[in-house]
Amino acid sequence: MNVKEAYSYSVSFLEANGVDEADFKALTVVCHVAGIKNSEYHAHKDDFIIMKRLADCLWKLKTGEPLQYVIGKWDFYESKFYVGEGVLIPRPETEELVDLAVKYLKTVTNPVVIDLCSGSGCIGVSIAKAVPDSKVYCIEKSKEAFRYLEKNAKDCNNVVLINDDILNDIDIENADLIISNPPYIKTSDLANLQDEVKKEPQMALDGGNDGLDFYRIINTDWTSKLKSNGVLMLEIGEDQGKDIVDALTEFNNVEVKKDMYGNDRMVVAKR
Repeated sequence: MNVKEAYSYSVSFLEANGVDEADFKALTVVCHVAGIKNSEYHAHKDDFIIMKRLADCLWKLKTGEPLQYVIGKWDFYESKFYVGEGVLIPRPETEELVDLAVKYLKTVTNPVVIDLCSGSGCIGVSIAKAVPDSKVYCIEKSKEAFRYLEKNAKDCNNVVLINDDILNDIDIENADLIISNPPYIKTSDLANLQDEVKKEPQMALDGGNDGLDFYRIINTDWTSKLKSNGVLMLEIGEDQGKDIVDALTEFNNVEVKKDMYGNDRMVVAKR
């Protein structure tokens, strides 16, 4: 079977099994198995494809496994990041947080960055690559996620990896920037998430009863790790802006910024 035939078959299979976004997922797994980019589909549509590998991918999608886990890598901020079971999937909104951080850090000489709840490292590693004179500490509690973090940071000499809980007193130098995309979903809302999102680690999603547990921890336990003129940048849920401004009691200047869709998505705080 060639690439074009495999794509047509994959779309039909996924649609018949009620998989959302069947066209895009079929194209992505077919191109993944063929070893080409999605944009190269038409140039390689007559190439032959290994059907057993494709069948394995389609079966995983049928059972609700996220596309990113099936592929094993995902694009984020000009790099590909290893992802899989046990680690949060990088999302486009988080790229905006990284972009905001990079613009700020390029105004600082030899900046020190602390990335809390680092997960795959998509934030911290992306910053380290974009700002070569920076030193980035990536802190992640989960051993499963930490394995992906190690793979993604492998070629970054300016990244320091720490497998620890942000609740602990970690001996670390003060930073110009503390950044985080912490768990921020209310515990009561976890059951209502999309099936694919439920496949992601609950540890990376559950923000406690009101979704603000980790913001309070960062406010009380990590503010002292900022330099006097340091900045805190956080990703937030779209309905959490006001509550997080109120929660960041250690900061005098807290600004909520919107994402590309016009939703509250980021907080920038200064003391």
